[in-house]
Amino acid sequence: MREPHRTVSVSSVSSVAKNVTLVAAAAGALLAVACATNPVTGKREISFMSEAQEIQVGRELDVETQREMGAYDDRAVQEYIDDIGQRLARNSHRPNLPWHFTVVDVPAINAFALPGGYIYITRGILAYLDNEAEVAGVLGHEIGHVTARHAAQAYTRGTEAGLGLLLGSIFVPAVRPFGDLAQTGLGVLFLKYGRGDELEADRLGAEYAGKTGWEPAAVPEFLTTLGRVEELADSRGVPNWLSTHPEPENRVEQIQTTVAQVKTSNPGQQWSVNRDVYLNHVDGIVFGDNPREGIVRGNSFLHPDLRFALEFPKDWDVTNGKEQVVAKMPGQEAYVLLQVVERPQGRTIEEIAARNMQRSGLREMSGGATKINGLDAYLGTYQGSLGRIGGVTMRAAHIQMGRSVYLIGGFAQPQLYPKVEQELAGSVRSFRELSRGETDNIRPNRIALYTARASDTWQSIAERQGRGNVKASTLAIMNNHAVADQPRAGEKIKIVVGE
Repeated sequence: MREPHRTVSVSSVSSVAKNVTLVAAAAGALLAVACATNPVTGKREISFMSEAQEIQVGRELDVETQREMGAYDDRAVQEYIDDIGQRLARNSHRPNLPWHFTVVDVPAINAFALPGGYIYITRGILAYLDNEAEVAGVLGHEIGHVTARHAAQAYTRGTEAGLGLLLGSIFVPAVRPFGDLAQTGLGVLFLKYGRGDELEADRLGAEYAGKTGWEPAAVPEFLTTLGRVEELADSRGVPNWLSTHPEPENRVEQIQTTVAQVKTSNPGQQWSVNRDVYLNHVDGIVFGDNPREGIVRGNSFLHPDLRFALEFPKDWDVTNGKEQVVAKMPGQEAYVLLQVVERPQGRTIEEIAARNMQRSGLREMSGGATKINGLDAYLGTYQGSLGRIGGVTMRAAHIQMGRSVYLIGGFAQPQLYPKVEQELAGSVRSFRELSRGETDNIRPNRIALYTARASDTWQSIAERQGRGNVKASTLAIMNNHAVADQPRAGEKIKIVVGE
């Protein structure tokens, strides 16, 4: 959850969306019957976007991507990833594009591409890659989506479908309380590709990596790792790689033919893996939430910059989005939501609450001014309908802290609400201000390097080094092991160290 002054306004997003949509619409109108040669296949095909328009669309969306997600603040890591990407791009089918490679400050496990040569990889995925060759495979895959014009075609399909900025229903409208909760926290641009496109991008990734000297077998290796991630629940924030790149298990088998062909075509080639080089670059990177956007610790959400804390119901799934923080009851339509009230209207907290909830379409059943942990608040019970969830009953508090007003709403479908009312009310009333001493002690989890000893297990390492902040299964998968494996004595591994 970002600070109020960093929020992307709906008007600015809509403006950019409108401009970019007009570009795509113009491209479609002008080029609907035009043909161009696909740079990868060499075949003539209908082209909905010229190369210049691809670059323009990518450049405009890059501004919003970086504003919404933020580049990871580590120059050495950024330069390292950019160097790998640029080397791959020079050996791709479109070396003359203005390629850009950015590590975005997102904990989810993902990588994605925009038209025109804009490639992004999350810091979250870096913890799960085992060596430099795997990074090359991931970046090569995303480069393939651009070189084969998958990104341009998918973008055009999305704009023609009336999705505006498309790409996954981005930018939750924070000025509208209780926006589409199914999309909350998905603030990322994800183009939707078909299975054929994904398989082609896998093949191109292996080919580009091999052509540049990296071990092409790293592609099925990272696909195997990301297949194991599917069983984890640690990748909060945005959809993980599996949500946008389906069926990794089958693709592991499919890519083996390409790997064999690349190796057969280059007899005697010494393939680079560069594991130690890679591990040294990821040593110290933030793992999980960045405290600047708030951090989840167990069932607590702590925001040291905004100086507040909130307790969510135990074992609920928490998504820390840029505009909203949402906890969801597993398997049930029950939620607790936290967000800043943008441009609050009213002279008193009661007026602010009334006008804000009126905009949401929820009607007040009862309520009154109160104090919540010493802060002025208005606490009410509401009923109404919220998007895909349908009818809900809600307990919501508007709380004044400094110059900001926070909305904390606990809600569920009417038949479920009585069963979870106590948990929801407790969470709503848990909002409190953090002391300066508490905020100073909040530190992010980070990746560190460790040499395994004969007596080590993933469980013992997780308990000793991570202080319970990371699962043993997560550590295993991060280090290219199956969950049932154990670390080998003398093996250099990535661990997570707590505050």
